[in-house]
Amino acid sequence: MLDARLPSELHFGVIIQSGIADLNGTRLYFETAGSGESLVFIHGLGLDARMWDPQFETFAHRFSVVRYDLRGFGRSSLPTAESYSHAEDLRALLRFLRVSDAHIFGLSLGGRHAVNFALLYPEATKSLILVDSSLDGFDFSREFLGPFDKIEACAKRGDIKAANQLWLNHPLFAPARENREVACKLAEIVGDYSGWRWANEDPVRKSNPPAIKSLNQIRAPALVLVGDRDLADFRAISDLLAQEIPHATKVVLPGVGHMSNMEGPEQLNRIALQFLSSVAGLKT
Repeated sequence: MLDARLPSELHFGVIIQSGIADLNGTRLYFETAGSGESLVFIHGLGLDARMWDPQFETFAHRFSVVRYDLRGFGRSSLPTAESYSHAEDLRALLRFLRVSDAHIFGLSLGGRHAVNFALLYPEATKSLILVDSSLDGFDFSREFLGPFDKIEACAKRGDIKAANQLWLNHPLFAPARENREVACKLAEIVGDYSGWRWANEDPVRKSNPPAIKSLNQIRAPALVLVGDRDLADFRAISDLLAQEIPHATKVVLPGVGHMSNMEGPEQLNRIALQFLSSVAGLKT
């Protein structure tokens, strides 16, 4: 495995080390910081590791944090025709970083892959924090799926900029668009997206059976967070996760929507740190 280390950066007393790992037939961009038990952040659809800016340095004061770009996003490689698994990519990345187990913190698509990881690698999952999570096997509404027709049509005719703008205009991000700072950050991240997922059939392997049927097999403690202004689909998923995962606690975050980590970072960070402190045995 190739580790192409990039220059370290110092942010508010936290040294952030970045690099590119060559593994599983792909190249994954990652960043690490801090010390202690390992905590991994997984980003959402059309986004990348930068969406965790409101959390990364804060949590690095308590944990050894890792954030990375999923295959097909950010500075990681695009998928090829060969099938692959995001959970297997993460396990390979953790082995590469010499991490045996970790707390997994995922939002939306990242939550979906965090669940899949916990099911496939229970021994490597210390706890889960699932924020406005998606879920394999969930039957999404037309409200959520409808806009993808135009997004994909734009991308397939080569207009990635328009496709990404349509994604930003999705009802999913309506509450986030009300906050100028959050809207600008999302526009920057989504504006940099290659649009590969909009224009191509993703050969990613889905969980089999679908994760929605296996949630009761998760043994790691889980914190389920959802914004009270998120779409109905994601609020329904949060109910399922809280009901079916044996050791799950659900908290509804007031005043925020789908991008709750960016819209209300103070309340999310406080609740997540309390949970992690309890399962990791740290002092709050």
